[in-house]
Amino acid sequence: MSCLHLPLGLPLDEIPELHDTETFTLLRKDETLFEQCAPFTGLFLVRSGSLKQVSTMNGGDPLVMAYAMPGDLVGLDAIGPDVYPGTAVALETLTVSVLSRERIGELGAQAPELRQQLCRNLSQEVHNERLMLRSLLHRTAVGRLAYFFVAMSARFRRRGYSPTQFRLALSRSDIGSYLGLTVETVSRTLARFHQQELLKASGRDFHILDLDGLIRLAESSGRRERG
Repeated sequence: MSCLHLPLGLPLDEIPELHDTETFTLLRKDETLFEQCAPFTGLFLVRSGSLKQVSTMNGGDPLVMAYAMPGDLVGLDAIGPDVYPGTAVALETLTVSVLSRERIGELGAQAPELRQQLCRNLSQEVHNERLMLRSLLHRTAVGRLAYFFVAMSARFRRRGYSPTQFRLALSRSDIGSYLGLTVETVSRTLARFHQQELLKASGRDFHILDLDGLIRLAESSGRRERG
């Protein structure tokens, strides 16, 4: 995954370049921020709206690899290979601040703490991705979807929004692609959560009714039994 919420240790107000209106880019729904395998040109901070990063490997179907929302920094996973490993597509009207690779170098020289923070973010991102893959590998569809909504709840809470009522621009198909599930399984599992009074879904609006119950499901009963 290539998106990270900037830690509180580096307030966005301390990076005036990200607030320069000349560095803002506006995209409409379904427009592309960057294409898979395009040369790395810089990082993007999501200011409003959301996007998904989709990758196609070995001629297979496109897979949703990341979901970015306001406060997420996109493009960190392109720094090493020097190309973007996926295509970033706006899920709704999207505004991003652009930090060019040249400006990243200049800022790194002027503000060593920024360079250190980016390195920490990149390291944490690798750790988070491995942790997520390990957490999902042995879980059933129920466990995966519970884990997903617990994680989304935490992301909204960190941004100061309600952790129990939120809107996701991701479609059921996008969620399934991200979790390795079919859209039918996602819809069926959401209906089950509704019946169990864990979560209510209405279109792309979600209301978590029992967060503790979802956490328990994600941590325990969602695991697959091993033979």
